[in-house]
Amino acid sequence: MKPAYCMFLIPLLASSALAQNAPSSSPAQKPTANEVIEQIKAQVGVPWQEKTVDTFKAGDPQTPVTGIAVTMMATLDVLQRAAAHGQNLIITHEPTFFDHQDNPAQLPQGEQDPVLAQKRAFIAEHHLVWRFHDHWHRRSPDGIEAGNVRALGWEKFQNPANQYLFTIPETTVEKLAEELRVKLHAAVPRIAGDRQMKATRVAFSPGSAGFHRETGALEMPDVQVLIAGETHEWETVEYVTDAYTEGRAKALILLGHVPSEQAGMEECARWLRTFVTGVPVEFVPTADLWAAPTKANAKR
Repeated sequence: MKPAYCMFLIPLLASSALAQNAPSSSPAQKPTANEVIEQIKAQVGVPWQEKTVDTFKAGDPQTPVTGIAVTMMATLDVLQRAAAHGQNLIITHEPTFFDHQDNPAQLPQGEQDPVLAQKRAFIAEHHLVWRFHDHWHRRSPDGIEAGNVRALGWEKFQNPANQYLFTIPETTVEKLAEELRVKLHAAVPRIAGDRQMKATRVAFSPGSAGFHRETGALEMPDVQVLIAGETHEWETVEYVTDAYTEGRAKALILLGHVPSEQAGMEECARWLRTFVTGVPVEFVPTADLWAAPTKANAKR
């Protein structure tokens, strides 16, 4: 989903005093979901916004937490795997109910839609769901980008003045796409532009930042390649294709939304373990939505 700010226009943890004010539970008592979320709010390091999608989407916040599953997207497959491991609090980066506001009113049958109804029923039996999107992006550094940098090993290539820009050793666009495929577990990266173009200057805009922000990166004279999650083909993809036809050194690599941000939620699970105690925290990866279904997940 679109971050709540322009990533290319903005160039830590909270203090121990904030941590001391966070709710706590005795060692023998499991924290409630609400207590866990209050700890997150105290530790995230940015002011909590009143208008945000970072809210509970299902379940009673006063429920004791038996296990936390951190994931990129709360697909039914993720929910089933979490339930099998006794994890009843799902912290997801993206929507659960097919809409940015988790309001599936756009479905023709609304709440009567059978896919939605079955998913809601499973969640009601097994889980609470809380979304962590806006404030994880607003952290400095952006929590999603920090995870990508760690997964790629690009720390020394990152621009200190702009966390979304990188100067990498010279490679071709095709070889760069292959590196991203392997390290970020992207099933089907797509390329617009010249695959054999040599590049060193890269912008990485995870998720779906939108045409204005994506072209804002591509308009930078020295940016040769934009890495993104997903975008409209008649917008950024067409823009890059036209730039290539004009002889400009511009290319686009689309990873898919999930692999472009997944490492950032693994980073989130790692971060949560530094202060959430008394309950296990596990990263539960979301299968790339464009990958062939595994036999374990195939439905008959």
